[in-house]
Amino acid sequence: MLFFNTLLTASAVVPTATQQPNIIVFLIDDMGVMDTSVPFIADKNGNPQSYPLNEWYRTPNMEKMAKQGVRFSTFYAQSVSSPSRASLMTGKNAAHHRTTNWIDPNANNRTTFGPPEWNWNGLIPEDDLLPKLLKQAGYKTIHIGKAHFGPKGSASEDPSNIGFDINIGGCGIGHPGSYYGEDGYGNLKGQKSHAVPHLEKYHGSDTFLTEALTLEANEQISAAVKEDRPFFLYLSHYAVHSPFQVDKRYIDHYRNSDKGEQAEAYAALIEGMDKSLGDLMAHLQKEGIAENTLVVFLGDNGGDAPLGDPNGHFSAAPLRGKKGSFYEGGVRVPFIMSWAQPASNKIQKDFPIASNAIYTQPAKIMDVYPTLLDLANVRYDRGQIDGVSLTKEMKGQKNKSRSNKILTHFPHGQHRGNYFTAFRDGDWKLIYHYNPENPDKPGYELYDLRNDPFEKLDLSSVYPKRLLNMTKNMIRELNKENALYPIDKNGNILEPVLPTL
Repeated sequence: MLFFNTLLTASAVVPTATQQPNIIVFLIDDMGVMDTSVPFIADKNGNPQSYPLNEWYRTPNMEKMAKQGVRFSTFYAQSVSSPSRASLMTGKNAAHHRTTNWIDPNANNRTTFGPPEWNWNGLIPEDDLLPKLLKQAGYKTIHIGKAHFGPKGSASEDPSNIGFDINIGGCGIGHPGSYYGEDGYGNLKGQKSHAVPHLEKYHGSDTFLTEALTLEANEQISAAVKEDRPFFLYLSHYAVHSPFQVDKRYIDHYRNSDKGEQAEAYAALIEGMDKSLGDLMAHLQKEGIAENTLVVFLGDNGGDAPLGDPNGHFSAAPLRGKKGSFYEGGVRVPFIMSWAQPASNKIQKDFPIASNAIYTQPAKIMDVYPTLLDLANVRYDRGQIDGVSLTKEMKGQKNKSRSNKILTHFPHGQHRGNYFTAFRDGDWKLIYHYNPENPDKPGYELYDLRNDPFEKLDLSSVYPKRLLNMTKNMIRELNKENALYPIDKNGNILEPVLPTL
């Protein structure tokens, strides 16, 4: 295994294509942990348990990847897009990097009581960002698809300013103007303010956006192989974000259900994404580099399936909530790591990945940053990040030194969950509501996730001492990350208040 001591400044060891693995991050927008035929939720014995939604979706390529790698049953992102993407690129939690809301590309959307100094401008190019460090280490860095790293006019609007050699499709928008090539992906018809750039050669064709991005990704892989360079491919699909437009290739698998046309279109978007994963894996085999390529599959926040009350047990059933929510369905995402083709070569011996394993210890999106840098033999300042390398977990081993604390901080409004901090510590979860319109009456919810994993019973009035201790620990974590808080109507900062016994 390759580990490094903390350095004062990041530096890199220049690899060659034969020494270092290729790395692919396959990121799906708004895909929740239940939006797949792969069962991620584990029972009390750690075995994967299938639920009805797993029977609804068709993701055979995800199933194949899960069988040859490790999936995580409790992997956390942020509750909305931009904070998760910033965490992936920086290794820091949202409260730390302060991009705590999704980024409106056109106007500062801190919302009425949101912290005025939140980081609307997104990623800072001067920081030690993941693609920047990999590029310095000799990797060819490729961005395909959705960026959403910064608003229009900011430096981070263009991924090429934050360390990517190639950018196709990435800009400040958070969803596509259209998925249809006939519409030019919003450039010809649809929502033109959200037009996807750089795909002119597909305009007017019947090439669905997911397919176009996959074709571009495979073309860039082939170019890197010809150059004999290790590559970092960040394939960030606009799917499965709204608008839920029909992918005609797969919609017949879902028509005439009892779920409605929008849910059927969403399921077809999921299957189209899975087809992209299969095509990518097949291309790696064709180029003869599958045994030397690590693939990380994940979502950026809870799912957005149009299946009922967003705070109930519908869209991510049996989990509660969906995208934007403080419940588990709003922050749990699918996460799988595997080699594109398991083998016994030196790279895979140095970084072995268990096969067909399900890992139940909580992990989080900022852990991807140190994991990939360790894998690529790149030095970085461990003291400046919140993520913890998953090298032990890749082998299916429990990491006893890993903290089981998960902090989700959303000090903004106008979403499904407003002005909240969610804090998990072991099996217990606290949801704190700042209630800026009535700041003297903050709200508390407390759940025992071991015995109530689907958050049906609020125990805040049953265990007041535990509630008090959880709130103290939450405040400690927020202070550690130097979090920003909502304000009241008079501009006063609303720090969390301890409950009274």
